Amino acid sequence: MTKTDKKIDKQICQALTRVCETVKIEVEGFQWLTHFVDYNQFPSSLSVICIFSSKDELEKTRKNMKDQFISELIKTELEQINIKLKNINQHILFNTENDFKSAQNKFN
Repeated sequence: MTKTDKKIDKQICQALTRVCETVKIEVEGFQWLTHFVDYNQFPSSLSVICIFSSKDELEKTRKNMKDQFISELIKTELEQINIKLKNINQHILFNTENDFKSAQNKFN
């Protein structure tokens, strides 16, 4: 990772931390988020994964359209650091802790 990549990654982490703190207060069942990026294909490779405590909580979030609130918040925070994505929904995934851990175990 180049110095520039590290600087951008630090900015992304700070922006997503702000998102995380807000969403924890506003959206029931939200636990945490993380991101993945390949800086050779940045920003198109940026993915943000929002993790919920259960499938029921994630379903309730979608039903109440809080997933759109989260997406808009992420988009706004990224734009604050000059990261503009054409379709934010292509860069955000919603998952549960169990499903996320299961997927991780397949790669370990």
